[in-house]
Amino acid sequence: MKKTILSFLLFSLAFILQAQNVKIEPAFWWSGMQEPELQLMVCGENIAAFRPEIKSNNVRLKETVTLESPNYLILYLDISNSVPETFDITFTNGRRSITYNYELKQRNPSRKNIQTFDSSDVLYLIMPDRFANGDPLNDQIPMRMSYIVDRSTPNRRHGGDLKGVSNYLGYLLDLGITAIWFNPILENDMTDGSYHGYATTNYYRVDPRLGTNEEFVQLVTDANAKGIKVVKDMIFNHIGSDHPWMLDIPSRDWFNNLDEYVQTNHRHQVYFDMYVSDYDTKRMTDGWFVPTMPDLNQRNRHLAKYLIQSSIWWIEYSGINGIRQDTYPYADYMMMIDWVRAVEKEYPGYNIVGEIWLQNPIGTSFWQKNSRVNNILSDTELKSVMDFQFFDLSQTAFFEETGMWNGGLHSIYNHMAYDFIYPDINNVMRFLDNHDTDRFLKEFPTDLSNWKQGITFLLTMTGTPQIYYGTEILMYGNKSRFDGDIRLDFPGGWADDPVNKFTREGRNDIENKAFDFLRKLLHWRRGNDVIAFGGMKHYNLQNAVYVYERFLNDKNVIILMNGSSNEQEINLDRYAESIKGETSRRDLLSGRTLLLNNILTLSPKEILILE
Repeated sequence: MKKTILSFLLFSLAFILQAQNVKIEPAFWWSGMQEPELQLMVCGENIAAFRPEIKSNNVRLKETVTLESPNYLILYLDISNSVPETFDITFTNGRRSITYNYELKQRNPSRKNIQTFDSSDVLYLIMPDRFANGDPLNDQIPMRMSYIVDRSTPNRRHGGDLKGVSNYLGYLLDLGITAIWFNPILENDMTDGSYHGYATTNYYRVDPRLGTNEEFVQLVTDANAKGIKVVKDMIFNHIGSDHPWMLDIPSRDWFNNLDEYVQTNHRHQVYFDMYVSDYDTKRMTDGWFVPTMPDLNQRNRHLAKYLIQSSIWWIEYSGINGIRQDTYPYADYMMMIDWVRAVEKEYPGYNIVGEIWLQNPIGTSFWQKNSRVNNILSDTELKSVMDFQFFDLSQTAFFEETGMWNGGLHSIYNHMAYDFIYPDINNVMRFLDNHDTDRFLKEFPTDLSNWKQGITFLLTMTGTPQIYYGTEILMYGNKSRFDGDIRLDFPGGWADDPVNKFTREGRNDIENKAFDFLRKLLHWRRGNDVIAFGGMKHYNLQNAVYVYERFLNDKNVIILMNGSSNEQEINLDRYAESIKGETSRRDLLSGRTLLLNNILTLSPKEILILE
């Protein structure tokens, strides 16, 4: 009798241990979703040899899929009639069985109406590892892959985290920020170099060196309570080379070019180039970004479903207000359409911005929903795109002398003339720099004139503006020195920093002038529908002065910029259609009231914002 009981206990213990080694993604889901099909990816030693059974009156097992690796099993469930419940999934292999409790949660009704980001927002891009260290205890923690925290080495982790961002939400609110765009926060269980977050090793887990899933949810909740939206960076094109999928490959077609490394050619034009070769197209879409980032094959329907579900899980779970999708054209074209539609199905009107790195607005506009030039492929359905040509021009245009006929602000004027190509100009993201580019400032400035013109134009032009962390304190950087030069730590984000530039006392005089200038414009822009949603009219430069108008209904704002380092006189008669007979206007920046007579004199590099 004792022997029988002991055998039973040992047998039961074996089941428990086996069950503990089974992992299901996603770990939970919600009832009441619009999509009636739920995919579960089951991972466990030799799990493909087990037969699954769903024990629920409301959920039905539609399909069971085995892959090349015996350690994966994919289940497709019909949840069209589901209710909030926890049900058993039993895996049986002869006399052996494993039971897994799976939960369908009650859906939060507010998730259906998430307030997404739009052109009324200004996005503040944060690389969490480099912003602020709010919890030093998570700096050096056990991970599968070894790593080093060393702030003196640009390519290693520095210890910034979500708690650090949370600590400075008040700072961002005071600055006037309305949205935070986070560089990827998911687990990057890689060796040195993955601090940036673009080498995912777990699609459902915040990197523990940044915090926990729960901390991220709380951060989104706290930010939203302050009127700050949160945009989450996602990557479907590739993963990190230390992802479990690379250690135990589900199937050969889960990836592209597994047998021999093939580098992508980065030729985004392959989608609309009428002369393109099949070779170059395949090289673009199936080549690897870098050797440490294996290229995923989204043509595999199981992988595609996995990626789509992971993004919806994060929206539903955390309430994020938008998505920025990395390396957008590198992933499978049709799968990305399916993804955007799937998100829109659950969250109507939700905004996604795709990274389309092209220096030509026609090529960029190809990717925006309802494109005027995309008559070759199916509509992308993508709401927002990024204007890399404006970034490229801004690196020189605001710093070089504007001549009488060319150079300087002339190039900005010419660039804006091509905005007609976009079907929705408000959903074009504009920026002076980001985590992949040179900073707008290459060196610390002694004069703010050029910086102010760039900032002013960014915040008063059409589109959705994005600024990079530290812009307000004149952080500078040049990739030609080293890659980390554009991703330096925010001074004051670490307890042992000699200065704290989050405070007025920690900033020097010119930094405070920059902070005050940006803060003034950001607060003025917040809730300003003329700038957020209004039309634009601009005038060919006169004596190196660029004049443009933003208007909505019966209101307008007139902006003037002297692109010259000399005093300039302009004749106001040519701007009569914008001045509309007014004899004076107040300048936002100086507070002065200016008479709008025939001639107006602007000092060198002067900016006027006439309300």
